[in-house]
Amino acid sequence: MAYRPERLGEVLKQEIAELLRQLKDPRIGFVTVTSVDVSNDLRYAKVFVSVLGSAEEQKATMDVLDKAQGRLRAEIGRRIRLRYTPEVSFKLDHSISEGVRLVDLIDDLTEGKPGDRDGQ
Repeated sequence: MAYRPERLGEVLKQEIAELLRQLKDPRIGFVTVTSVDVSNDLRYAKVFVSVLGSAEEQKATMDVLDKAQGRLRAEIGRRIRLRYTPEVSFKLDHSISEGVRLVDLIDDLTEGKPGDRDGQ
């Protein structure tokens, strides 16, 4: 099993999260790096991010992140000593919003049923 891509993914997750906090672009809203998938050859990294806001705000944030890929990759290359700095691509992670939606559905179902909440 290849552990190096997983280890590099964790390091990249921390570094990219720090770099995103340092970006001074007002179009970037509340962005959370949820995971980073690194290819086995360590040349490509898919960065999954969760963006808080409307669909338009999410699209604007993703556009800014796509345009900042080169600067972020250069900064990653300065911070992490690797033979090749991975090519970074950003993907919107819908898992958090889907999780919230499922919790809401479960809450709606349990509110409609009598029983366990009152000890019955």
